[in-house]
Amino acid sequence: MKEVNYTVGDVCKVLEDFAPLYWQEDYDNCGLTIGDKTKKVSSILLCIDITEDVIEEALALNCQMIISHHPLIFSGLKHFCEQSYVERCVAKALKNNIAIYAAHTCWDNAPNGVNYKIAEKIGLQNIQTLVPNKNFAENVGSGVIGELTTEENELEFLNRVKETFTIGCIKHSQLLNKKIKRVALCGGSGSEFLQNAIDQNADVFLTADVKYHTYFSTEEKILLADIGHFESEQFTKEIFFEQLQKKLPKFAIHFSQVKTNQINYL
Repeated sequence: MKEVNYTVGDVCKVLEDFAPLYWQEDYDNCGLTIGDKTKKVSSILLCIDITEDVIEEALALNCQMIISHHPLIFSGLKHFCEQSYVERCVAKALKNNIAIYAAHTCWDNAPNGVNYKIAEKIGLQNIQTLVPNKNFAENVGSGVIGELTTEENELEFLNRVKETFTIGCIKHSQLLNKKIKRVALCGGSGSEFLQNAIDQNADVFLTADVKYHTYFSTEEKILLADIGHFESEQFTKEIFFEQLQKKLPKFAIHFSQVKTNQINYL
């Protein structure tokens, strides 16, 4: 069998051809966080978050690279004493020559990116970007809005979303006894786009990390539902896999089996 001669740099190029780093938000830290672009890589682990258990999983699978959605390092490390889980993960990755890449808000903002995958799972049609970023290409921006093929009542819709995304519970605003047809969503923390969803006549807005007072802003114009941060973005690994498999064939790609969601439900 012919030896695979891909490098970390080859992998980075595939990821950045799909979602250039300049599409990320100002606060973010996307891209290659740890590693040498010239190093050969034949096996990759895909995950949402990086923890010590994920690093151990990569070692057990002989993966030379980890691609995560959420960055391991959001801001510069002021200490490197292995006291926090971030410091320990960095140390273990460096010691074992594991490259780490974060594909975060540039993938949230990308056409056919994170929010489009969520919309696909829900079964939306005629999908458009909810809040386009005029500085970039068409359809680059925050959230998406689309339509169901068939109207559903509110509880029917919420229960279907709960089942599809394996959600422990859904927090939502007052039910309005209206049919759900037009759906707006933003994976992760996107409650700041509630008014955009209202302005575009969405029947429901799905997002996560919604604060208490934000529910008052619905003013009975829209159903607001918090479906969980991890839960909303869990299928991002599928987008990584699709792009890598398409561009780098005969490549070992593993989905992490480690539970990294820190939110639990009784």
